[in-house]
Amino acid sequence: MKNRYQIIRRPIITEKGLDKKEKEHTLCFEVDPHANKVEIKSAVEQIFKVKVESVRTSNFEGKERRRGRFAGHKPDWKKAYVKLAAGEKMPEYGENV
Repeated sequence: MKNRYQIIRRPIITEKGLDKKEKEHTLCFEVDPHANKVEIKSAVEQIFKVKVESVRTSNFEGKERRRGRFAGHKPDWKKAYVKLAAGEKMPEYGENV
């Protein structure tokens, strides 16, 4: 079993993510690619002490990056949209970006 801080890697703070946070009561995180929805839900509930209504995930393939004649790949990653239950207080991160 993974540690909850290994499952939730970091919040994704973008205009789209902050807009979803305000309007849809949904948080956006980069998560471990091998984590499932149940693990993500329990990790968010334990870290932020809130109730989660639903979790949606999306997998992204790493892009090829070139530095001159040398080519490499960025790693694959996974994004999770976590919708909080009605009446839950929104965690404060990335408010003043």
